[in-house]
Amino acid sequence: MKIYRSLEAVPDLPRKTALAIGNFDGLHLGHRKILSLVVNEAADKNCLSGVLTFSPHPEKIFGSEKISMIQTLDQRLEGIAGLGVDLILVAPFNSDFARLSGKDFVHKVLVKKLKARSVIVGPDFRFGKGRRGDIPALRKFGKRLWFDVLVVPPVRKKSLVVSSSAIRELLKLGHVGTANQLLGRPYDIEGDVVRGVARGRSLGFPTANIETPNEIIPKGVFVSLVDIGGKYRRSLTNVGSRPTFPSDPGAARPLTIEAYILDFKKNIYGAAVKLFFLKKIRDERTFHDAGELAARIHKDLEDARRYFEKNEISSPRNMV
Repeated sequence: MKIYRSLEAVPDLPRKTALAIGNFDGLHLGHRKILSLVVNEAADKNCLSGVLTFSPHPEKIFGSEKISMIQTLDQRLEGIAGLGVDLILVAPFNSDFARLSGKDFVHKVLVKKLKARSVIVGPDFRFGKGRRGDIPALRKFGKRLWFDVLVVPPVRKKSLVVSSSAIRELLKLGHVGTANQLLGRPYDIEGDVVRGVARGRSLGFPTANIETPNEIIPKGVFVSLVDIGGKYRRSLTNVGSRPTFPSDPGAARPLTIEAYILDFKKNIYGAAVKLFFLKKIRDERTFHDAGELAARIHKDLEDARRYFEKNEISSPRNMV
């Protein structure tokens, strides 16, 4: 699979493409349905299967509110690559790209550069300057320029429509169980294990403190898995500001991510890890003293162990 980071980097493609267009943040069940169709469409028409995505997200440039991404770009690309597509174009979404008219977007990007034979999008797809182009307009271009337009309807999970915006809100509220159902897998972040203030060690629960580039970090206490070098370790993770312990008056309390890895004693400072959120146990709260906090951590660990015994989870793949 090839990844191109600009339009100029895309070579003269040897065949037409079946092309999915979207941000694909989170790579949730709806996205996976679109990308599965792309791969099948490419096989049926002897085309290359391709994805056109954008970085940064257009809402980060033109949105009225700051948008937080579910995944880093690397996570997004890794997930898309795992679904079997032949090529990905990450179009830099800048002012020049945003000024492209709908006609230029279709002619210059989809047809001339990416040789679209089939274009697969979600029902809310818009394109061109000011998002003026819609699906009926895309179909008209398709008839004139000989490409098919396939629109994938929304995916529903129980009573919820699967969408990146819904997943963002669920994660921000700490509702990882429901978010995981819409994602089709446990939500995960990635980062490095860094040195903390050793508060967990002083309580008898040494933790791996994780520093992450991910923008959405659910708050609370969670049953979790930590991927260390490709091996999954069962864990209990606290995400919060450690309110039980005093801080300098007026000082902001930084968010910390502390994973206690069950039955694990190795030093992993500096290790690159992935942390998977499986189930929320409780919200973070203030305790009267360190002893009361330690007692609660003991109970949380018992809850986590019972969860793993009941669900027999050894990796995120058999979680959802």
